[in-house]
Amino acid sequence: MRTVPGPTDRVVVVGAGLAGLATALRLRGAGREVTVVERGEGPGGRAGVVARDGYVLDTGPSVFTAPELVADTLAAVGEKLEDRLTLVPLETTYRAQFADGSHLDVHADVDRFAAEVEALAGPAEAAALRRYLADLAELYRLQLDTFIDRNLDTPLDLLGPELWALVRRGGFGRLSSHVARFFTDDRLRRLFSFQALYAGVSPFRAIAAYAVIAQLDIGAGVWHPVGGIGAVPRAMAAAAADAGVVFRYGATVEELELRGRRVTGVCLAGGERLPADAVVVTADVPERLVPGFARRRRPTYSPSCVTLHLGVRNELPGQAHHTISFGAAWRQVFDELTRDGRPMSDPSLLVSTPSVTDRSLVPSGGQVLSVVAPAPNLDPHSGGNPGIDWDALAPRYREEVLGVLEARGWTGISDAIEVEHVDTPLTWARQGMAAGTPFALAHTFGQTGPFRTPTLPRRGPENVVLAGSSVQPGVGVPMVVISGRLAAERITGPVTR
Repeated sequence: MRTVPGPTDRVVVVGAGLAGLATALRLRGAGREVTVVERGEGPGGRAGVVARDGYVLDTGPSVFTAPELVADTLAAVGEKLEDRLTLVPLETTYRAQFADGSHLDVHADVDRFAAEVEALAGPAEAAALRRYLADLAELYRLQLDTFIDRNLDTPLDLLGPELWALVRRGGFGRLSSHVARFFTDDRLRRLFSFQALYAGVSPFRAIAAYAVIAQLDIGAGVWHPVGGIGAVPRAMAAAAADAGVVFRYGATVEELELRGRRVTGVCLAGGERLPADAVVVTADVPERLVPGFARRRRPTYSPSCVTLHLGVRNELPGQAHHTISFGAAWRQVFDELTRDGRPMSDPSLLVSTPSVTDRSLVPSGGQVLSVVAPAPNLDPHSGGNPGIDWDALAPRYREEVLGVLEARGWTGISDAIEVEHVDTPLTWARQGMAAGTPFALAHTFGQTGPFRTPTLPRRGPENVVLAGSSVQPGVGVPMVVISGRLAAERITGPVTR
């Protein structure tokens, strides 16, 4: 594994999102002097929060998995997760709501989950579920140490028994076909393949290895941090500050000062210069900041989304914490997102109602909802559409999404909204996210593993390291937390775990 040469005593981390916080904690635990520069007024990055009139709305990720990764990160500075966060395991990981009116409650407990599947689709599918969950766990074991939880410099780094085992298991076939080999019920096929969208690709194009995404939530379970997802970066930042990390909020990085092949300082708006022996950049488009860095080819980006975050004066009885509401259409809507550049005509939605678990998020009698509607990004090369005027379309699209929710069982929310926050692809673009998507580079084969931008690129300064969803290992809360460790190890060298 390549590491930063020369002195690395003083490190500046650009960005206080989850990746930057994870990097800072690891570096501080290894004895480095660390300063985190963040243009926002507090930590979180994509994991934003809107608090208004007693409602607390998470405007970023809504599903929290793999808390052991955050626990391990906090342990780098001698902290315990339970001292910083209260996590509530969800008995129902998801409620899957189907277009035919049926639904399925997904449980982390295999026996309860199998009983639900048997009631929905019969004993043969319940037996298939048990086989599939065992297959998921094995796929995850094969991939974690070799493909996900390590720095990769070349494709040769993958050579080994795990790669051949993955090939033998069909890991490089299509995800849709892999799932179909286990299940005959179309509802279960959808349940175990929709996660490909998290990786930025259609399940009809994604490789079967991406089935492991389902292992993180359906297989291993989902938790809710009390106070919302935003409590996670707040806890990480507090632990880092107590360990001696310096935070500079409300500070914008204008440029990296370059001498020869090394960055020697970070220049802030207003003229201040922070000296640095190494710099970690977590920006979504690092080439805008890092001198000499460029991607090898034109990248392909994930689809984007429209999100509605709502505070409603309505109890919404009977709703689950997380609901995947499937439309009747399936393959067609993926073509719309990734090929035709238009919103889903029959949308499948992720609806999270965290206040059913955590009443600290709402006033009496209220609920908060986060609704994620996948949408095309703004990059025509990636199947997106830069011609959509989301500023003009957003009010009408909001009404369409609310109408779909009302029709699918969230009755009475439209007239009960007290607080709302709406984001569109243009919102993400204005926040500096490439192609107007919060899901960064798609996990196409050519942008995965050693083919994805490494945490220590070969182009650019020798002491600039990258972290975040646009580099290895990829997109999602667990992945960006891992990227923080991988970035830190480019500076400290590998750490025995």
